[in-house]
Amino acid sequence: MTVHDDVTTRPRNATLKDVAKLAGVSVATASKALNGKDNVHPDTRRRVVEAAERISFTPNQLARAILGKQTGTVGLLTHDLEGRFSIPILMGAEDAAGAGQMSVFLCDARGDSIREQYHLKALLSRRIDGLIVVGGQTDPRPSIGRSLPVPVVYAYAPSLDPADVSVVPDNTHGGMLAAQHLISTGRRRIAHISGDVEYLAARERANGVQRALADAGLPLAGGEVLYGSWSESWGRSAALTLLDRDPQIDAIVCGSDLIARGVLDSLRDRGVDVPRDVAVIGFDNWEVLVQGSRPALTSIDMNFEALGRRAAERLIEAIAGRETPGVETLDCRLVVRGSTSYGR
Repeated sequence: MTVHDDVTTRPRNATLKDVAKLAGVSVATASKALNGKDNVHPDTRRRVVEAAERISFTPNQLARAILGKQTGTVGLLTHDLEGRFSIPILMGAEDAAGAGQMSVFLCDARGDSIREQYHLKALLSRRIDGLIVVGGQTDPRPSIGRSLPVPVVYAYAPSLDPADVSVVPDNTHGGMLAAQHLISTGRRRIAHISGDVEYLAARERANGVQRALADAGLPLAGGEVLYGSWSESWGRSAALTLLDRDPQIDAIVCGSDLIARGVLDSLRDRGVDVPRDVAVIGFDNWEVLVQGSRPALTSIDMNFEALGRRAAERLIEAIAGRETPGVETLDCRLVVRGSTSYGR
């Protein structure tokens, strides 16, 4: 439907003033209602939205940006070279931001601090309303500063500055989930192979595995966590070491899906049946790896889309002036497949 002027029959676009008049509210109230401001009664908001729909009112984005001092865009600055983390995080952020009619610009800094500063300047020049910074690993990273003109939320890798807002996966919880699952299937000789010990994720996952075993009154099979690289070749060699050291091992928690693929190779070469003789569980739930494994690999999923949604929600809160500093951790989830469960 279009609105007609009193002095002419030529149709014109509906305006915010028309919406306010039809809803019986002031222009300011109509603007607040349509822009999702908190201080509007739900009944008033519903009345304004219905009025806008009746006369096909579409706010002019530039005018809304000028009046609201917002552009409806946020930046997502990533250091994840392969896109394994950043793409699902971006999808989750777009889901959350889309509900508020926001667009997300993605820039990949490729692990380069100079490139990060270049992209940061480019994003700010576009007058973004806020920024999500995605790390390439879960180790804390330097803050990009508190002097930026927009709020910032760090995802996957927390900021070293406790005054910043960070949202990260709970790797300790993930390690506990993995060991608890194996214990629930009757496994009692559970070993752990992980990646580089210098990575916080490796240490936290190992801590979770050992905590779950201790809670169940079980020792860590093999005597110690085997740390190495995040690779299939390391998984293959470490699995052989474990089998030689403790032939009674009946389950292995792996620090990544890549490591788990290598472990499966060595177990198959030794004639060890998975999962009948030894159950294997990975970490990351990287689809191309877990589905292509033989058998399909049980894995811990770090809920990257949920992480992206939560980061965007925290950013939207900060844009609205409700920033809460500190690190928020999100639980992981277990995805069960054939490497730990019969019949899958």
